[in-house]
Amino acid sequence: MEEQPGHHVGVVTHHELKQTLSTLQLWAIAVGLVISGEYFGWSYGWASAGTLGFAVTTVFVALMYATFIFSFTELTTSIPHAGGPFAYARHAFGPTGGYIAGVATLIEFVFAPPAISLAIGAYLNVQFPALDPKIAALGAYLVFMGLNIVGVEIAATFELVVTLLAIFELLVFMGVVSPGFSIANFVKGGWSGSDEFSFGAFAGIFAAIPFAIWFFLAIEGVAMAAEEAKDPKRSIPIAYTTGILTLVALAIGVMLFAGAAGDWTRLANINDPLPEAMKYVVGDSSGWLHMLVALGLFGLVASFHGIIIGYSRQIFAQARAGYLPRALAYVHPRFKTPVFAILAGGAVGIFAIFSDNLLVIGGQPLTANIVTMSVFGAIVMYIVSMASLFRLRRAEPNMARPYRAPFYPVFPAFALFGALVCLVAMIYYNFLIFVIFCAILGVGYLYFLSTARRREEAPIDTLIETPDELSAEGLKP
Repeated sequence: MEEQPGHHVGVVTHHELKQTLSTLQLWAIAVGLVISGEYFGWSYGWASAGTLGFAVTTVFVALMYATFIFSFTELTTSIPHAGGPFAYARHAFGPTGGYIAGVATLIEFVFAPPAISLAIGAYLNVQFPALDPKIAALGAYLVFMGLNIVGVEIAATFELVVTLLAIFELLVFMGVVSPGFSIANFVKGGWSGSDEFSFGAFAGIFAAIPFAIWFFLAIEGVAMAAEEAKDPKRSIPIAYTTGILTLVALAIGVMLFAGAAGDWTRLANINDPLPEAMKYVVGDSSGWLHMLVALGLFGLVASFHGIIIGYSRQIFAQARAGYLPRALAYVHPRFKTPVFAILAGGAVGIFAIFSDNLLVIGGQPLTANIVTMSVFGAIVMYIVSMASLFRLRRAEPNMARPYRAPFYPVFPAFALFGALVCLVAMIYYNFLIFVIFCAILGVGYLYFLSTARRREEAPIDTLIETPDELSAEGLKP
């Protein structure tokens, strides 16, 4: 049952948040959201596919993300809305489309931070053994939620600093291990343990898809900062383009230099491949190694902090539109930040941290499973977003598009195809988590149906309403 227009109270101005973000800050958010994935997680793909097989997987996933970002940017500049994918799908497919994209985006951005905060806690525990990792993770939430509350400009400036430090550290890593670079190390057993390619390698290449996604997951979060950009129609295309190019270059560099430094098989099933790769060249006691470990925290902090920006704006936008309780759309009168949205997402994450070993699914702790669920949310959101782009191109050919997806329809079609392939891979290897993901969507849909009146009474938002809905309100589509 879809809500009928005609009962809205008020109009959304899109000036509730402060318009202050520069192009450089948006670029830092784009790269910072993702950069922890350059430090850990991806090397498990070597265990499945080998170095060469995983390189094939990574190229495919990188092409999917590149074509997706070039296409997604058209939506972000045409509909510069804090809800990002939620807003695009709501405009293209109506309330139900908005619900699907909105829930998928919330799952991606709310479920990813607990695992990152625990990684921060584990890192600090190594440095300070008396510190409980869960207490450290809680402290990370409290500190960075507070930083986000006091103002987006402060938060974005901090994100710029830690992102630059994280990139610097990756470049230092490549420079330090370069004397030991040997392409023979990289290619040895590169096809799932074999020196020669065979059709049997395809299974490993397919299985490694989730780990290649880790290189780029969450870059689309910049869309949620659209209402806080000074000039979103100009700055977001630049930030997205330079951001995806930065991440592709870093992914290739990190993967190549780590794999060529020594025996890559010893790096394939560990969470800290970069320090271990550096040991091949400089040994266990080098100052370079200690610096890598010391500064490696910045990659985790950049992603954790950036995702808080993303989830809070998504919660705020959905609450403003009546999809979530109205209180979550509250904006602090002085700081111009969505305070309750920041705290709500943090509350979910903190609950997950302290439930980590209490809820075990498929033999894995809670945070490991919700990271997988976060990837499911992202892929579903990619699929709905590309479908929205095709729908809007057909249904609203005269919509103002400051940026148009290049090579349309090839780029969005490849992004859509790539996302569908990734979804199949994720379902095949994580079927139980997919069932739980679908169950969440189903329960959420019952809530969606029961709150139709709240959406009817929410302020009308010309960016997310369909042309027919706007016409019914007496507004120009």
